[in-house]
Amino acid sequence: MFGQVEDERARLLLIFQVSNPKTAAGVALVSPSSLTSSRLVPCLDQFADLALWEAELATDPAVVESALMRRLAALPERRSTCGLRHPLVVILTLTACATLVVGGDSVAAIWQWAARTSQAVLQRLGAYRDPFTGLFVVPSERTFRRVLADLDADALDVAISGYVAEVVRRAAPAPRIPHTPGPVEREQRRAAQRQATHPAPAGLLPGAALDGKACRGARTEQGGRVFLVGAISHEHGVILGQCQVADKRGEGPAARALLARLDVAGTVLTLDALHTTKATARLITQHLDAHYILILKGNQPLARAAAQALLTGPDADWTATTAIDDDHGHDRTERRTIRTAEADDTLFPGARQAFRLRRDVGDLDGVWTSKEIVYGITSLPAEAAGPAHLNHYERAHWSVENRLHWVRDVTFREDHSQLRTGTAPRALAGFRNLAISTMRLADRANIAHARRDLLDHGDAFAVYTI
Repeated sequence: MFGQVEDERARLLLIFQVSNPKTAAGVALVSPSSLTSSRLVPCLDQFADLALWEAELATDPAVVESALMRRLAALPERRSTCGLRHPLVVILTLTACATLVVGGDSVAAIWQWAARTSQAVLQRLGAYRDPFTGLFVVPSERTFRRVLADLDADALDVAISGYVAEVVRRAAPAPRIPHTPGPVEREQRRAAQRQATHPAPAGLLPGAALDGKACRGARTEQGGRVFLVGAISHEHGVILGQCQVADKRGEGPAARALLARLDVAGTVLTLDALHTTKATARLITQHLDAHYILILKGNQPLARAAAQALLTGPDADWTATTAIDDDHGHDRTERRTIRTAEADDTLFPGARQAFRLRRDVGDLDGVWTSKEIVYGITSLPAEAAGPAHLNHYERAHWSVENRLHWVRDVTFREDHSQLRTGTAPRALAGFRNLAISTMRLADRANIAHARRDLLDHGDAFAVYTI
């Protein structure tokens, strides 16, 4: 028996020396008979174990490959291959899962959550295995920071938006998040009630809202604010894409660049007055095969004056092209009255209708306390979008504030983050977008409540790894 053990040690040492000539340099080839009295026995034991572990890792197939992990694995590796241990896809998957959970709002919190990952899960993810202890290792906090600070942020955003698009098209399975036992959560009830009391008009096209957001606590390498432009779906509330701009004044070109890389054909794009430019209108209608709804304010004084003149007159003259929507909530009453008129390219490139939207806000007793009137234009013809449709699209535009910016600021505490290294602020914002989209695709209305339902490690990993 002893001779068999020593023969096996010698065989494994030979395997290790042949397959790892650099690591085994300086260790001479030995015969089985010389092993019994050699001082190299403990060292050879370690080499033999190392050879076994490396052979096991080389032959062990990838344990899990989900739709998200497949896209994250395609991101370019920007680290040096010298001494590289932790696969990029493992670091990014751990970050994505940790961001889903309450408290995973900083790099330190992400690492702390990932550090409690079980060996079984790490093995399924394909984590690095220490050859001397045989244990799968979680990357250090420093590794998380270094990787997130030097990512190809554009490629990360493309991977995230591509995964979301796959789920929306049902090309990938929808994520599943467990529910807390008991009565239905309040926001979930309100969402269902609103769908019942305010049904969307028939014939709506897919819609998306675009707007910019500053990460107030973060800074670029030059000391400026990190400013991001995002697009969110009206219907699903998922984030379709994101890009970074140098400052507020560059939001328009950045928004056009973002639209150019998204598949928005046949989509109605709603933008605020900052994006009411002829370049944006031409891009949407002539190159993207989409439609726009733009607000006319001081940056387009001639077009605004023309729309105002076109839509002037008593309410009785506009009965056929008027829609009224009343809403109650948050201790107030709101009435949105919209009137429309046909327009053409002389008003704005691609314009087919102009509209006047009046917002009256009051208390629950029916007394109106404020009034606001805005003018806008759209490339949608009257046969494709009547006043009720335009009213719905304009109201849905506020989803970019209520369902994206507010959630990232309050639920994910984004403005409290002071992360200022490289691409890390944008990368974490991308993972927050992914978390929000994931929970919306799982039909969860309250993001904070859904995060608390994922306190179990197994439930969080199951969202992206099955």
